[in-house]
Amino acid sequence: MPEERRGPVVIERAPGRPRSEDARLAVLHAVDDLLLEVGYAAMTMKGIAERAGVGRQTVYRWWPTKAHILIEACAADARGELAVTPSTEPARTVTDFLDALSRFLTDSPAGAAYRALLGEAQHDPAVRDLMAQEDLLAAPARVVLDSLRTQLAMVPLDDEMAVAELCGPLVLAALSGRRLKTDALAAHLVHAWA
Repeated sequence: MPEERRGPVVIERAPGRPRSEDARLAVLHAVDDLLLEVGYAAMTMKGIAERAGVGRQTVYRWWPTKAHILIEACAADARGELAVTPSTEPARTVTDFLDALSRFLTDSPAGAAYRALLGEAQHDPAVRDLMAQEDLLAAPARVVLDSLRTQLAMVPLDDEMAVAELCGPLVLAALSGRRLKTDALAAHLVHAWA
């Protein structure tokens, strides 16, 4: 692979023409729009390319499937929407994160993409594997958990278990069309982890 030098870091670049940031952003916006307009099942790579105003070859060169595009489209939004500043009060930290997670899962276009991908993962092993590999909730949850581990003795050391305890109830509620009271869930978790 050709290399680009930027400062002291060497960045490997795929062969061929460099990826146009404008075209990439157009594709990411197109996939968001189409998800809301036609849904995941009706969305096609051809439709995404047409909506973005780029060639299908361009889309396929950068992403092998629509699931890959959707993951990339919602990953940055998820990191931003789920970022919270840890507090000296564990209950405040957990409540702030759960509030952000609830908004992400129920109100955000990125959350709609995440829910669509979770649904598709139930039928498509490739999407299931991609979702497991690119867990969008885990990184923001780990920031919260690392903060809590300095304040609460019983936060599970196994990150997968801790992320599941923190995020699982809200994900299940969102997929079931319900909303949980985040302050009550936060109080429960803080009490269990104290």
